[in-house]
Amino acid sequence: MISDVTGSSRGNQVTAPVVLISPAMAIGSGYYRRLVEEFESRGWYAQALTRRGFEADGRRASRQHDWSYADEIDDIENAVAKVRADDPDRPVLLLGHSLGGQLVVGHELNRPPVDGVVTVGASLPYHRHHPWGGPHLVVMGGVVVPVLTTLFGHLPKPAFGAPGARTMMREWSRMLLTGRTPYPSNRRVTTPSLVISLENDKMAPVGSIDAFTELLFEDEVVTRWHYRDEDVLPGNSNDHIAWARGASQVVDRIVEWWGNP
Repeated sequence: MISDVTGSSRGNQVTAPVVLISPAMAIGSGYYRRLVEEFESRGWYAQALTRRGFEADGRRASRQHDWSYADEIDDIENAVAKVRADDPDRPVLLLGHSLGGQLVVGHELNRPPVDGVVTVGASLPYHRHHPWGGPHLVVMGGVVVPVLTTLFGHLPKPAFGAPGARTMMREWSRMLLTGRTPYPSNRRVTTPSLVISLENDKMAPVGSIDAFTELLFEDEVVTRWHYRDEDVLPGNSNDHIAWARGASQVVDRIVEWWGNP
């Protein structure tokens, strides 16, 4: 069974962590400004990583400009390496939101691991983990993504996740249909991890997050927190996207879990 404990001490750490935030699908780094400020108000350092194709000054996906899950994981690895080089004594935490959580797990399974992992609304989006077998995901994965990426060379608007890179969106769509990750996952994450689910999250139902956790994490390293509607305080949110702009409770839980020195 996965632990349901709410916190675990890291009191032996003498330096507050650096938190690198991996954004959700189709969301640029600027969306996480208030989340970064929440961490910094507690004496931590945080940085939202760029999301390819969705930064104001970045290049959009097209037939000529394509990338994959592996490319995005490389970006995380490079960001971690820079933090390690700049401040080798500071623990590094990766916080993955939705798709960002899938990328963080891919990093931990296939790159040098960090000191701690947090995922929020990150799931294994296999259609069978959704109500009624997720027929909308079957259509998205089996028809919409393959057809549109063939016609246009990328996933165009107004499709979900657009404008999306051809290779990455095809990898994502295969995960919807098969439940298999788009990166090697023949072992499990051993990094201390806090996995957060959000009540009534239609984009990442709790069952899909449980499957994600059980398949990809060693049980003993996981702390689970289900953020219930009745626990949300004024100014906060447990919405799949909006939580990042009303995140004081999430940040409090992360700080408690890690054990702020």
